[in-house]
Amino acid sequence: MESHNLLKVLVVCMGNICRSPTAQAIIDKRCRDAGLAIEIDSAGTINYHRGQSPDRRAIQAAQSRGYDLNGLKARQVTRQDFDDFDLILAADLDNLADLKAMASREQRGKIHLLLAYAKLGERVIPDPYYGRNEGFDEVIDLLEQASDNLITLWSHAQPSGNKKAIE
Repeated sequence: MESHNLLKVLVVCMGNICRSPTAQAIIDKRCRDAGLAIEIDSAGTINYHRGQSPDRRAIQAAQSRGYDLNGLKARQVTRQDFDDFDLILAADLDNLADLKAMASREQRGKIHLLLAYAKLGERVIPDPYYGRNEGFDEVIDLLEQASDNLITLWSHAQPSGNKKAIE
């Protein structure tokens, strides 16, 4: 399959060290396990952690559940991302507002709240950064459920997993 036919998904949180890299790893692994070929990346709306690895607590929680965050590095969303990705999924309402403010009118249609797009209601993925370690497990629970729904959505829309799944 040619890469330009792949569905290209960007997951965005604030700093790109907790929620979005975890979502990237979970969605990527679960899609591969389901035989869906997608291209997925993650980014943050702020530039505080550029070039840093995900938070060690996120790495540990993900590893304990079979997901690999090693090699991921934080980056900030760029204007080019709005052209490069077919679907941009925000972790929370602040991220959603920031993304829509950056995007052109034409690009705003590809920006969604991740859990709402995954048919889990208008919920947000809570930021575990300042909380307890258990918060990272709660994020993984939500993202696993969201991933299952995304796989169902994308599989039914286009068995090949290409970008026509969202058109």
